[in-house]
Amino acid sequence: MKKYDVAVVGATGLVGSTFLKLLWEYKFPINTLTLFASEKSAGKKVKYGDSEYTVKKLEKGCFDGVEIALFSAGGSVSKEWAPEAEKSGAVVIDNSSAWRMVKECALIVPEINLNHFDGARKIVANPNCSTIQSVLPLKPLNDVFGIKRVVYSTYQAVSGSGMKGKNDLARTLKGEAPEFYPYNISETCIPQIDVFEDNGYTKEELKMVNETRKILGIPDLPVSATCVRVPVMNAHAVSIMVELEKPFTLEEVKKAFESQEGIKVLDDPKNSIYPVSTVANDNDLVYVGRIRRDLSTANGILFYCVSDNIRKGAAANAIQIAKALIKEGKI
Repeated sequence: MKKYDVAVVGATGLVGSTFLKLLWEYKFPINTLTLFASEKSAGKKVKYGDSEYTVKKLEKGCFDGVEIALFSAGGSVSKEWAPEAEKSGAVVIDNSSAWRMVKECALIVPEINLNHFDGARKIVANPNCSTIQSVLPLKPLNDVFGIKRVVYSTYQAVSGSGMKGKNDLARTLKGEAPEFYPYNISETCIPQIDVFEDNGYTKEELKMVNETRKILGIPDLPVSATCVRVPVMNAHAVSIMVELEKPFTLEEVKKAFESQEGIKVLDDPKNSIYPVSTVANDNDLVYVGRIRRDLSTANGILFYCVSDNIRKGAAANAIQIAKALIKEGKI
């Protein structure tokens, strides 16, 4: 088996460290591994498997020879350095929002739209964490019944804000004042993720709208979203209302979900079996349950999905993209 020269940018962050964990867990075929982070983190020692690596700073020529570059260092770093890695010949898989809506850059959830990568650009965008877990169940619904409209309500864990969010929840649980969120996250849900735009939606909500349309290939799909931060350490949940084109039975909907790679249906509510964050923690599945008809419209379906936002919502999805592109002979 061919082995690859791999770089991780943002290796000391929450997602970056998960990249390393999963590269080892997946037995990813690595020849050389190079770790990059901010200048203040340069020189730090990071373990990968049984080896220790010194973190480097980004500089001209640093991607020479790299074949796969995994980025999770924020949008400004990606905008500056992803094109450098691309020019050096690497396939870049970027976890920031910097490249998601660039027309030439594929926005990929590998189980459903790997064919969107045509090589026109070697920068592949990793979708928003909440979008990833939402479009996985939407894809089979669209394939079987057609989708007319989608409404999202999210319940997003503090790990979605990185270490700052996790630390703020831990801090406020001990009775200390919040330092990151505008309210005490241990006592309330906060209906704001990212900044507000002039239309009253946050950037996070508009990401979900626009990314859903791009991934599913339905540019005029009516989508709306309300994104809420909740006092949960890890694993996002999303309540989804979908208006379908065709009539359906609940059994047909469940079969559609069960047919989709990456989904596990947990739907026995009378026995309290449904998706929860603790079930989703530290694995790569999207759990779907609370499947029921929407009583407000003829062909409406309601369901609830939960997934580990740091794994499937970020690091795992990115590495799964790389693995799938290798399998297809595109790297």
